Amino acid sequence: MKVTVFGSGYVGLVTGACLAEVGNHVVSVDIDPNKIDRLTRGDVPIYEPGLSALIKNNMAAGRLKFTTDVALGVAHGLFQFIAVGTPPDEDGSADLQYVLAVAASIGAHMDDYRVVVTKSTVPVGTADKVRQAVQTALSRRGAAVEFDVVSNPEFLKEGAAIEDFMKPDRIVVGTDNPRTTELLRALYAPFNRNHDRMVCMDIRSAELTKYAANAMLATKISFMNEMANLAELLGADIENVRLGIGSDPRIGYSFIYPGCGYGGSCFPKDVTALERTARDTGYPAQLLQAVEAVNNRQKHRLFTKVALHFDNDLQGKTIAVWGLAFKPNTDDMRAAPSRDLLEALWQAGAAVQAHDPEAMDEARRLYGERPDLALCDDPMAALRNADALVIVTEWKLYRSPDFDAIKTALKQPVIFDGRNLYDPHHLQRLGITYYGIGRGRRV
Repeated sequence: MKVTVFGSGYVGLVTGACLAEVGNHVVSVDIDPNKIDRLTRGDVPIYEPGLSALIKNNMAAGRLKFTTDVALGVAHGLFQFIAVGTPPDEDGSADLQYVLAVAASIGAHMDDYRVVVTKSTVPVGTADKVRQAVQTALSRRGAAVEFDVVSNPEFLKEGAAIEDFMKPDRIVVGTDNPRTTELLRALYAPFNRNHDRMVCMDIRSAELTKYAANAMLATKISFMNEMANLAELLGADIENVRLGIGSDPRIGYSFIYPGCGYGGSCFPKDVTALERTARDTGYPAQLLQAVEAVNNRQKHRLFTKVALHFDNDLQGKTIAVWGLAFKPNTDDMRAAPSRDLLEALWQAGAAVQAHDPEAMDEARRLYGERPDLALCDDPMAALRNADALVIVTEWKLYRSPDFDAIKTALKQPVIFDGRNLYDPHHLQRLGITYYGIGRGRRV
């Protein structure tokens, strides 16, 4: 099949590459000529395991092309995927200007039947606005061309997006007629061979499903962080509690890891946008407000622990930080807890020596060259002459370090573990002062 994907960001690139991998002919359209030039040269601007090789292989096979030519993209694909960004507006709602601009462009150029598919995460009712934008552009031309609008939200985890797309848990499709349902079923047939993963519903329900899924996962994280903070006050170990409740199949083990808060491009934005949507309807979504408030507070827990350890005097101190990305296997620092930590440390007069396997370039882009930030190519280099170590991201290479080497490198053996990677009692035996999240009173 012929597919056009508007947007060469995270969702657009994964969608286009995976659809091409199963034999479709995909054209990816973006208005940024620099990004398209990089992609055409095989230079993928984001880090996602397996994505670069997938793009290069399908480009070489002639199934995946990149262009800035909107007209070419509209003429190419029966399916017109909209996968552009929906950044938060000033009031927290999703900014739909890019989605609607693409819809208008499709209407301005289409000469034959098209299925317009919203892949971007959008508020309920966006499909109606997309339909109106396409129709308005057609009317301006005096063109009578048939089209349909479909909601097909993505459920991709950064760091595992290729696997999620190729072997999905579910493929949610929101349509308003049987024809488009069957067209989407044909497009996704290669991903349905083991069993039918299609979940078909009305468009508004599909739009809400995406937000509800992310809000539910964010709620589990904030709940566990709330329990972790309580565990510290009660002298309990939240890791034991996690195992105790996770063994209940009604709860499960996924997304109940306490830590220093969630980040990324989805959870913070989507919880805020859904709460705003509720407010616009006159419904006070108190749970969503609490989820967001708990997470915002949790992002400051590590700094609070560091500050208290040093008697609220961090002037002239150097803090080593392991992990800058909001989660492992990505270079994404959007809304990452590391950013709250770094900025609080700098405001308190401390310097930072940081390491991350993938997010160093992103940190340079965000913060530039500054005297109170040293980005180190090796985790151990970040420790040299530092006053303490803070773990922010649970990358695998941090999970079993040489603790004797850590003790030697640090001015004093102190670890603040924002992801509960280490055993407090083991570190106590080694003579290391350890602060975890919800691990009972300090060891």
